[in-house]
Amino acid sequence: MSKRLEFRHDSGDGVARDRLTLGIGILLIVCGLFTGFVAYTMFRAHTLNPIAGVVNYFVPAPSSLFGKDRIYVLMLGLDYDYDNLDNPTSKDSRTDKIEAFALDFPTKVIKSVAVPRDLDAIVNGHEDKINDAFHYGGWRSTDAAVGRVLSMPQNERNTYFDRYLTLRINASKDVIDAIGGLDVPVTETLDYDDNWGHLHIHFKPGLVHMNGDEAVSYARFRHDACSDPCRIKRQQQIEHVAIEKLKTDRLNDLTHIAQLIDVVRRDVDTNLTVDEMRSLGWYFRDLNIADVHATQVPYTSDKDLACCGDVLLADADGVQKVVSDFLGPYRMTLPTPSANDLAAVKPAEISIAVLNGTGVAGLGKRLADQLRGAGYVVKSVGNADSFGYDVTVIRTHSTTQPLAGERLRSDIRLAQARIAPAPETSPSGTDVTVVIGRDYITALAAATPVPQTKM
Repeated sequence: MSKRLEFRHDSGDGVARDRLTLGIGILLIVCGLFTGFVAYTMFRAHTLNPIAGVVNYFVPAPSSLFGKDRIYVLMLGLDYDYDNLDNPTSKDSRTDKIEAFALDFPTKVIKSVAVPRDLDAIVNGHEDKINDAFHYGGWRSTDAAVGRVLSMPQNERNTYFDRYLTLRINASKDVIDAIGGLDVPVTETLDYDDNWGHLHIHFKPGLVHMNGDEAVSYARFRHDACSDPCRIKRQQQIEHVAIEKLKTDRLNDLTHIAQLIDVVRRDVDTNLTVDEMRSLGWYFRDLNIADVHATQVPYTSDKDLACCGDVLLADADGVQKVVSDFLGPYRMTLPTPSANDLAAVKPAEISIAVLNGTGVAGLGKRLADQLRGAGYVVKSVGNADSFGYDVTVIRTHSTTQPLAGERLRSDIRLAQARIAPAPETSPSGTDVTVVIGRDYITALAAATPVPQTKM
C-alpha cells in the first residue's frame, strides 16, 4: 500500500511536488472546444459564416442553457504517489491543485482563483489543510471548503459551484501530447534533477519544442531567482501557449479531435452534460487571451497543526479583494483600434438608443442632440434602469459594426466610458445603447468656456 504524501509549504527540493494543471486549457477542452472546432477549423477557409449559422441554430447559447449569465466551475487536480513498481497512483487522493473558475457569458471573460493546497480551512467540521477535503468527501466536500474560503453564495443546487471537473494524474501531459506538443520560448538556462520527484529539466534559451512530460516539468521548475512567482509565470506561459495552439493549427483534422476526446474520457470526471460542453465550447471558440485573468488566494503566514503539519493562513483583506473581483462585474478587453480604423466607421450607419442613468433631467436629450450633430441615427431617448451610473456604459449589439462603440466613445470624448458588448439584440433594435453616467456631467462642465470678466 502506497503512503499518502504530506505536502508542505516548502521551498526545498522535491517536498512540494507541483503537478501542473493546464486549468483554462483543459476547462475549454472539456467544455467542448473540440466540438466547436470540428466545424470552425474544417470550414474556416471559405465557408465559416454558413457553418457558424448552422451551428448557432442547433447549439443553444450557454446563458439560456444554464439560465444565468455566469457560471462558477471548481477544478480539482488529484495528487499522486508512486507504487512499488514506480508507477504513479492516486489511491487515497487529495487535491494537488484547486482552482475556481468563473465563465462570464455577456463579456466572454474567464477568471480563475487558485487556492493553495496547504491553506488552513475547516474540512468536515475540523481544522485541516484544504487539500484533504477531497479525501473525506470528494468534490462535494471540497466545494464546501473552497466556497467558504471564498465567501461565495450557494446556488440553486445548494453548492457553491455550478459544475466541477476532477483531473486525474496525466491530464495536462496527455492534452499537450494530443495537440502535438508546444513551442515554448525559454528565456534562461534551466538545469535540475530530482530523482525522487521524477523531475529532470535541461533547457537552454530559445524556442523549445516540448512534449507533455517536458512542458509539465518546465512548468514545475522553481529553483531560480524568484522561486514560486517565476514558477507561476511559467505555468501561465504554458497555459497561454496551449490555448493559442488549440485555437490555431492543431485542431484542423479529426485525428487530433479524437485524441482530445480520448483525453477527456480517460483523464477527466465532470458533471457537465454533453449539451453544456457543446454550448460552452462553441460560445468560447474565439476566446481572447487578454480576457483570461488568473490570480490566487493570498496568505500572510503559516502555523503547525497537529493533524497535518504546516498550513498557510489566508490574508483576510487580500482574500476579500480577490473575491470581490471574482464575483463582481466583468469587463471585456478590447484591442485599441487605429485612427484609420475608427475613421472608416460611418456614424450615419449606426443607430443608437440613449438612456439617462444619472437622474439629471435633460441629459438624454443633450447627448442625443450631440450625437445627431455628429451624424449618428438616434432612434430613442429615455431613462435607464437606475440613476446610479457613475461611468457611461456603451453597449454594442451590432455584428456588422464591431468598432461602433469605440467610434462613439471617441466622438463624445469620454475616454473612461465602458464598452460592454452585449450578445442580445437591443430592445429598440439599435446597434448601440448608451447609458449616460455622471462622467458625462463632468465632461460637459470641463468643456463649458469660463466667462471672461472685463477689467
